[in-house]
Amino acid sequence: MIYPVIMAGGTGSRLWPMSRQLNPKQFLKLTDDKLSMLQLTVARLKSMEAADPTLICNEEHRFLAAEQMRQAGHDDARIILEPCGRNTAPAIALAALQLAKTVDENEDPLMLVLAADHLIQDTPAYQAGIARAIPLANQGKLVTFGIVPGHPETGYGYIQQGPALDEESFKVNRFVEKPDQKTAEEYLASGDYLWNSGMFMFGARTYIEELKKHRPDILAICQAAMDDASEDLHFVRVNENVFADCPEDSIDYAVMEKTDNAAVVSLDAGWSDIGSWSALWAVSEKDTNGNSFNGDVIAQNTANTLVRADSRLVSTVGVKDLVIVETKDALLVAHKDHVQDVKKIVETIKNDGRHEHMNHREVYRPWGVYDCIDNGSRYQVKRITVKPGAKLSVQMHHHRAEHWIVVSGTAKVTNGEKTYLVTENQSTYIPIGQVHSLENPGVIDLELIEVQSGSYLGEDDIVRFDDKYGRS
Repeated sequence: MIYPVIMAGGTGSRLWPMSRQLNPKQFLKLTDDKLSMLQLTVARLKSMEAADPTLICNEEHRFLAAEQMRQAGHDDARIILEPCGRNTAPAIALAALQLAKTVDENEDPLMLVLAADHLIQDTPAYQAGIARAIPLANQGKLVTFGIVPGHPETGYGYIQQGPALDEESFKVNRFVEKPDQKTAEEYLASGDYLWNSGMFMFGARTYIEELKKHRPDILAICQAAMDDASEDLHFVRVNENVFADCPEDSIDYAVMEKTDNAAVVSLDAGWSDIGSWSALWAVSEKDTNGNSFNGDVIAQNTANTLVRADSRLVSTVGVKDLVIVETKDALLVAHKDHVQDVKKIVETIKNDGRHEHMNHREVYRPWGVYDCIDNGSRYQVKRITVKPGAKLSVQMHHHRAEHWIVVSGTAKVTNGEKTYLVTENQSTYIPIGQVHSLENPGVIDLELIEVQSGSYLGEDDIVRFDDKYGRS
């Protein structure tokens, strides 16, 4: 039995404007029309002898992660919430400590550590590589998966193979940083180097012991944070005050480069970390002109271009080698050779005090989703969808009133001392300062239009009195 641990942190800023801080790339449908990157990662575990995955994600992504795991058929998946990012060594330590206390103390459960945002195009080869790693991990090896390089890539770290352990497994000679072009070409020509995938397999207790040996400071804080963790539904909430003092370090630096027990299994399974728009173009299906189009696109005399149209028609004439990404609130146009600089655009947006790096116009909540379809200085219009059985918090606002118009479904409204139903084509009014709540008692989605009016319309003008999802 293996215990998958899926790391779902990070913001994927190089894939802006689709990837946002509150809805990053691991939760997006980038390479599949039906499944997100996280859900594809989970789906690749099917038919394997594996336990329910443990997910590690940021506190702010907890409901999005839980909903996607539910859709993937893992309602009871354990989700460890990092109150702040401290890189991969501490994140994996949290999962190892959680797993070690849930199994027999004489067992060293095998952790399969995966990233939630990687693409694997050959699932059988991927599963065969995992199977080859199991006996090595059972022998106490810390196994990493090295990708057979297809070209001299400067965007990945590399692993130099040491002596062979079997036909496709080797001791690790060394880890090396991202090389320049000339060095990458030399690595490829030598045949001794593999791309560092950031995927691992090892015993949970083995990892804990190695961390104790090489980074006892990280282990001590992670242990203290987990000792004082709380469980809420299927969330494990790590103690924020303790974990905030944890040093930041990657598993490569903290353990893998220092241990004497590192092994690498070579993997040739159509892997990509989808780290940029050009990487997504490279793995996407293309037409005869080398174009990859998604959405409503009309092109003339266009070549080697990626276009993703989210909400409107995008047309191109006489262009090549471009990336064009349109969302409801932003448009990116970039040359494919410069997509790494998209991160600089995100930094500029942050520094200018804008919000387009934070979320899309559509915002997901544990009860459903809302879309800000119009706004002005003293008004805002939202389209709200509430899932069956879901309920917004009991709340009030100091600075705004709200009109609700039901488009479809039935709303159960608490408005001060009154509770009543509002059905299709009916409306209700919530005055400023009135305690209220909204619930969907039906079996179909509740859709309504909310018109807010007042002197301040920010999301922080919410005073919650009760919330079924544990939000403060």
